This record gives sequence, C-alpha cells and structure tokens, in this order.
Amino acid sequence: MACPPRAVSTSLSGRGRSGDGGCHDEDAEFKRGVRSVNERGAFVTGGASGIGLAAARQLAADGWSVAIADRDAAGLERAEAELAEWGERVVRLALDVTDEAAVAAAMAQAAERIGPLRGVVNSAGIAQNKPFDEITAAEFRRILDVNVVGTFLVARAAVAAMRTTGGGAIVNIASISGMRGNLGRTAYGASKGGVITMTQVMAVELARDGIRVNAVSPGPVDTPMVRALHPPEYRGAFERRVPLGRYARPEEIATVIAFLLDDERSSYITGQILGVDGGFLAAGVMQE
Repeated sequence: MACPPRAVSTSLSGRGRSGDGGCHDEDAEFKRGVRSVNERGAFVTGGASGIGLAAARQLAADGWSVAIADRDAAGLERAEAELAEWGERVVRLALDVTDEAAVAAAMAQAAERIGPLRGVVNSAGIAQNKPFDEITAAEFRRILDVNVVGTFLVARAAVAAMRTTGGGAIVNIASISGMRGNLGRTAYGASKGGVITMTQVMAVELARDGIRVNAVSPGPVDTPMVRALHPPEYRGAFERRVPLGRYARPEEIATVIAFLLDDERSSYITGQILGVDGGFLAAGVMQE
C-alpha cells in the first residue's frame, strides 16, 4: 500500500518531523541534530557537588544518561546515592581532569556505559581568594591547570567522540570573575577569562562538525566551594551588589546548562557566554 502524503510538524529547531505513523523516515538533518532522549549521553565533570551535581540531576530528570566525573571519590559515592532514583542511567567515574591519559580513558568508559555522547558539562574547577601580590606562581599554575587545561582536555576528548556520533553540545562553566575585576580573584579570574575565550574559539571551529559550544558565567552561587571561600563580609558585599539580592541556588544554574545542551531547544545558540548572575554584570548605581 502506498504511503499517505507526509505530514510535517515543525520543532523549535526548525527541522521537520514525520507525522505519518512511521511510514517515512525523519529527514537526515533532523536525525543528525536531534536525538531521542534514550540516545543522549552526557559527561559532567565536577559532578560530585555544587553546580556539577545539580546539572547531573537536572539532565537525568530530563532523560539523559549521565556520567559524573570527579576526583573526590567520597563525594562521588554521595552523589551517586543522591541520584539513585535514575538507576543505571547515572554512573560515576573517578577523574583528575588535568591527567590527559585519565581523561581519554574516562571518556571511553563513559561511551561504553551511557551510550552515544551528546553533551558535556565542564564544571570541574578550583578557586582561591587571595590578593594579587600574595599569590605564588605554583598556586597560579595549579588554578590554570585545573580550570583551563582541564576544560580543554575534556572538551578535546569529547569532540573526538561527538564527531563519530553526529555532533552534540558542550557547556563550559565560566564565571563573572572572568568578566569583571573581583577582589581576590587574580588567578581564578584569569582562568575563567581563558575559558570564555576558548569557548568562543571552539564554537567557531567546531560548528562544521555539528558541535555547539557555549559557556555559562555564574554569579555567586551557594555551593560548598563558595561557602568555603566567602566569609560573611564578602558574602554581604555580593548580596548588596547583586540586584536580585541573593546568591543563586545550584539548580538555577543547572536549568540553564540543560537548556544549552538540548539540541531542540537551543539548536541555533553557539559561541555565547551567558551570565546567570542575578543582574550583577548589568548593575550600575543601585538604591540602598
């Protein structure tokens, strides 16, 4: 029996879907750009806590299979327990993102356990609150090694995998400290500024491979790392400077990450640095 005329509905990505009960295949471009949820695997670094853990939780809730990677073995166990409701769709991987061989091995292991890699969240990072002239060269190099080189190594390994599966999306975690001169953030700010520029270059170079790359630039977020770094007086200064008057919850950053990874909802967004900062970057003179 001949197939009926093809009915097409338009998704947010601007590509058509078949609406004829399976008589016709979806067009090749749509297949390449948007995969069903059970084919989506995401690799999340810094997944043991904070923004990384919140992103892993949001992605799992959205139907992704997620590999959470972190060098904190105990933290990974706790994170896995928190995400237990998603069962085998969440796996944990011990990883130091500055170890090139370990990154390659973890990416290969993730591909075996969660299926085709379609998303990466580079959330692993370290920070420091120290005046410019008190920072040692070793401290400066360590922060750059984790935040910039680690992001590069994970993204490079991910790109090699994504090229074999038709593309995907990468979200790098930057910071408002990479865009403004925040006190005590010489090394951290320099590292996040590097992440921002690297994100833009990656987006330009990888577009031809169907790989989108964006960065989320959070303001102050109530994570374990931030709580350890921000004494009460520093926290109070941020709360006065942020128009919304508070720190973000990690979940508020995670929803933005999930949006940027979704090929259907953000298919035409790449090379962007999205501030999720309660208005910090926009603020001028404010009422007391």
